Amino acid sequence: MDMSRQVIPRYLELAQALREQLVAYEAGDYLPSETTLAQNFGVNRHTLRRAVDELIAEGRVLRRKGRGTCVLPRPIIYPVHAGSAYSKTLEHMGFSSEAIVLGRRKRRGTPEEVQALQLEDSESVLEFETLRLLDQQPISLITHCFAERHQALVHAYKSGSMRTYLAQQGVKLKRISTLIGARAPSQRDALHLLMPRHTPVLSIRTLSCDAQGASFELSNSITRADRFKYHVISGEQHEG
Repeated sequence: MDMSRQVIPRYLELAQALREQLVAYEAGDYLPSETTLAQNFGVNRHTLRRAVDELIAEGRVLRRKGRGTCVLPRPIIYPVHAGSAYSKTLEHMGFSSEAIVLGRRKRRGTPEEVQALQLEDSESVLEFETLRLLDQQPISLITHCFAERHQALVHAYKSGSMRTYLAQQGVKLKRISTLIGARAPSQRDALHLLMPRHTPVLSIRTLSCDAQGASFELSNSITRADRFKYHVISGEQHEG
């Protein structure tokens, strides 16, 4: 008996077979029912579910209660540089992008915001929370923060790209810094982004300045890590 030979669990073999079948599906398609798949592969439903769980953990599919198992889009590689604008960049890549305002408020700034936005004594922060949709599917939650002194410029914002809106008001933003991290989504995050809570999200904090170099916007976004990859680009050639 060859003790060096490793026996691959049946559910892992089945997961690989399902991966190979996914190439025939489009994003948004649903797989056959788990009962049908189990019959097709000649396995019990428990083994089939374990195999599907592997694909869910990899961000390839999503199990939706009462509807079945949905095929997810492949990750998008998004270029980050000084002048990049979320909506415009994605539209150039062939995607439709939409932003829905979930809420807006005026509040006291955190110590980080006071420093980043150079808030004056007792100056408040204006906060806008938006849900970004890509091809009508939720992809990111973004919180845009501004110093209260910019209220006249931002108060009329209703929807769409914040950068495009500000450019229409005569303010062209330039990215100063971007800090990228990862964490588990909260229950609220998962509900808005239609994602399982065991899948991580990317957290991105971006500080942008105006044409005079003064800090203007501090944004914090969370993005589905199974849908997005960020390609950070340096160099003056990308700042136009």
